Amino acid sequence: MDDGPEPQTTDKRTGLLLSPVLDQEDWSCLRLVYQITESGSLRVQQRRGGDSFDRPLWSTQSPSDSWVISSMDLQYTTEAYMVVIEGTLGESSGSSVAVFEISILPGYCLECDLEKPHLCGYSNQWNTNVNWYVGGGGGAQDPQSNLPDDHTYSNNTGHYMYVDSIYAKTFKEVAKLVSPMTTVPLSGCMSFHFQRGEERGNRFAVYTRDQAGQYREIWRADTEGQNQSDWTATTWEWIPVQVDLKAPYPLQVVFEVAFNSPRGGHVAIDDISFSPEFCSAETEPTFDPSIANCDFEGDFCRYTQEQTRGSPWKRVSIRPNTFRNGDHTTGEGSFLLAHSPLASRSGYVSHLIGPVLPGNMKYCLRFYYSLRGFNQTDQALAVYLQDSTSITQERIWTQGEKSQDIWIATDVTFQSAKPAKVIFLSACRSFWDCGSVALDDIRVSLGDCDLTAASHLSVPGHCDFETGYCGYSQDKQGDAGDWVWRRGPTPTSYTGPRGDHTTGLGHYMHIEASPMLSGQNARLLSSPLREARGPQCLRFYYHMYGSGTGQLNVHLDKDGEDVLLWKRSGEQSVTWLRAIVEYQCDSQHQASGGKTS
Repeated sequence: MDDGPEPQTTDKRTGLLLSPVLDQEDWSCLRLVYQITESGSLRVQQRRGGDSFDRPLWSTQSPSDSWVISSMDLQYTTEAYMVVIEGTLGESSGSSVAVFEISILPGYCLECDLEKPHLCGYSNQWNTNVNWYVGGGGGAQDPQSNLPDDHTYSNNTGHYMYVDSIYAKTFKEVAKLVSPMTTVPLSGCMSFHFQRGEERGNRFAVYTRDQAGQYREIWRADTEGQNQSDWTATTWEWIPVQVDLKAPYPLQVVFEVAFNSPRGGHVAIDDISFSPEFCSAETEPTFDPSIANCDFEGDFCRYTQEQTRGSPWKRVSIRPNTFRNGDHTTGEGSFLLAHSPLASRSGYVSHLIGPVLPGNMKYCLRFYYSLRGFNQTDQALAVYLQDSTSITQERIWTQGEKSQDIWIATDVTFQSAKPAKVIFLSACRSFWDCGSVALDDIRVSLGDCDLTAASHLSVPGHCDFETGYCGYSQDKQGDAGDWVWRRGPTPTSYTGPRGDHTTGLGHYMHIEASPMLSGQNARLLSSPLREARGPQCLRFYYHMYGSGTGQLNVHLDKDGEDVLLWKRSGEQSVTWLRAIVEYQCDSQHQASGGKTS
């Protein structure tokens, strides 16, 4: 290890703090005590040797009036790494970003013996009358309270958390002890010890809570089959509990207690731990939703159709032209088409049925669709959820966009208490109202769409230009034109795209070729990239349509040397095309996209 962290400065409003080189193969927890005053931001990233980009671990822009603790899980790794802490001041007067304490300890961030003042990041959600408090510590206790010795040391010098009913007013009042938010996918067995006084006077349960605030009960005291039914104890003994926990996306664990009167007794907990193995060998592993993903490049994947009724979806691949875009995946691949104006039927119904998804989970469905020629669009495309044990269907989405003949992204969050299938249904009543419906790039992930979309934005090296330039900049030296952040169609007729590639309704970078003279260029530069040990892959989508389009080049600036990596000249297509460029560079470098007339 090095001697200590090294502070660096990137500009007057941003500061970097680098940790020593860490070589920890076991799972660890990074805890940070910080404060943001007025406005600013704080980011924590992991830097591995040989990677061009830092991996985001956590970030915040929330100011506070006091010190705040945040916890981040550091997963198993055999590679040495550094922790990078970046603070940026806001524009408000009096802004400051401060870090008070940094600690990296072995184990999971959910684990806590409640002996440290920071309580491992666990916090009480304040309530007027009933709250969790720290018990023990050798202090004098009310002899009438019946509070226990702690479980860790089995005496009154240790600590635990407890909630007492003495100030309870109504049964609706609950005390909540909330864990830190998980930052990486977790699944396994969570264990803790609890004690209850006056069991009939209180209710004790454990929940998970996602970032959208939705609760899900995972354990309740006195419920049979909850891994403590074989334990016989007196009222004043610590009772061990094990409960399976699945956290495929960020979650908090909430210990919740409610009382029915001031005589409801107390509840105490201690020694929360976690194991990556499930408590029960019969517990199903966390479901992999990627079985429902399909780009239709090779086949229908796990999607099926009812051949006995309706008109089938057809897998097609066409050469992009002014009447029809290519597929969304590559611009030159395959997609599904529900209807064609050349069909012989006057109307049609097409069903596309997905694989079975387990129940009692939250899913995010993303897909791309394109409509052309519809006069009535209310039934052109809809998505249903069908219980796999019955024919009951629930409509979870219907399209409301007019026919635009562009690929439009749609995100749908849904969940079902029972296993269910997603069904894409396209229908049209008469020939005169019918057009064509195209479908491509279906993706299913776990969690709320609004939250999973935010996580995609933090992928290292990724930029979809939806919120800005992502660190890309114009090369102002010798450029004859400017890249423009744009949305919708281009200003010149019969050139450019009708919409962006990411959502169809979002932003992209664009440059007008018509005012540029032969030999002139405009360059869009990436931020400086660190050296990389292995091959690097640059993937992007480009659109070159219209006369006088010129050239699009990708260059690598390495130690002052300009290396051409990729080039296209002249009109290419009316649709977005995918480009994949592999390169290798063992020193700091910069990538640039250049438009040349």
